Amino acid sequence: MDVQNVIYAVVILGVLGLLLGVVLAFASKVFHVEMDPRVIQVLDALPGANCGACGFPGCEGMANAIVAGDAPVNGCAIGGQETAEAVGEIMGQSADGVEKQVAVVRCQGDCDHSKNKYEYNGLVDCRLIGDYAQGSKGCSSGCLGGGTCVSVCEFDAIHVRNGIAFVDKEKCVACKKCIDICPKHIIGLMPYKQKTEVKCSTHDAGKVVRTNCSIGCIACGLCERNCPKDAIHVNDNLAKIDYEKCINCGICASKCPTGAIYTEYPERVEKMKEKDRQKKAEAAAAKKAEAAKAQAEKEKIVAADSDK
Repeated sequence: MDVQNVIYAVVILGVLGLLLGVVLAFASKVFHVEMDPRVIQVLDALPGANCGACGFPGCEGMANAIVAGDAPVNGCAIGGQETAEAVGEIMGQSADGVEKQVAVVRCQGDCDHSKNKYEYNGLVDCRLIGDYAQGSKGCSSGCLGGGTCVSVCEFDAIHVRNGIAFVDKEKCVACKKCIDICPKHIIGLMPYKQKTEVKCSTHDAGKVVRTNCSIGCIACGLCERNCPKDAIHVNDNLAKIDYEKCINCGICASKCPTGAIYTEYPERVEKMKEKDRQKKAEAAAAKKAEAAKAQAEKEKIVAADSDK
């Protein structure tokens, strides 16, 4: 009797399985959506990082959007020009020039250059650190150094050194995850080719900046007055570079009295500073010589008057 029950159960399950299989097969035919073969081609051309930097849910979402006309063929920030051209060829469209972007942390106030308001001993997360009194840094716009940006970077492109986050340009794919999670909003994008940047985000007055950080922008305007291309301007107590005009000459960095303007050409900047020092020394020596000459003339006139 037990054996018969088992056989009946197996037969019933088999029939049910067969019926369900038929129903599923019928449903797949009825509800089948024909996929545009270009989606697969575009998907193969994309990097496959699924980083979300394009604003779509992964590379497949981006591929569907491109084929549907909801995204440009050069919408993949990671792939750059090569990927844009490959996708453009598939879609029969021209891929305009795509300039590679990288993240930049606009703060240099590390443990050696900035002051702290208090010692923080809680959980190491920038969002928690910033909840109390706008963070432990004296500068309310300074990097908190908790490494929350590091935790979300899937490309090992950002690290905290001496209390400040730094971006590795060669690894960064501009996915914007570090930008979105930073509670201080001091991480932004800049062109990969850009070699000069104002690494400061404070809008405080110069006196306040000097109190909190020795390497912050004090809005002195020397960079603006000396730029040969009108590519940098001070607004709301903070210098900002116009990437379209900047030629990376480094003059602004050489004139900056606090070092708030960073450049990848430190040797060039040092030569400029040395040249400025020499000019100042020569001008001081000339002024001193002129004063000595005037004094000698004065003494000569006094002596002549005495002889009379």
